Amino acid sequence: MNIFVGNLSPDVSDEELEKAFTKHGRVKSAKVIRDMFSRESKGFGFVEMLDNAEANLAIKEMNTSELNGKVIVVNEARPQKDRRGKRR
Repeated sequence: MNIFVGNLSPDVSDEELEKAFTKHGRVKSAKVIRDMFSRESKGFGFVEMLDNAEANLAIKEMNTSELNGKVIVVNEARPQKDRRGKRR
């Protein structure tokens, strides 16, 4: 399951994001989204977990928790839409 993590502190790394979620289950990948030119964090990222039950527990436990001094928002990622509004 792919999980959206919002309101990230600008200094959170991919590794820190992964470590925070491994407390709740097996993480396949963790990625902080960054500006392609400045490489600065856009304040959100995605965590992909291998097991849906573990992912749902992580969402429940991590939503409104604190990571690097900021309260984060955690929920199931929605499929990305293309420019015409259709799901990919």
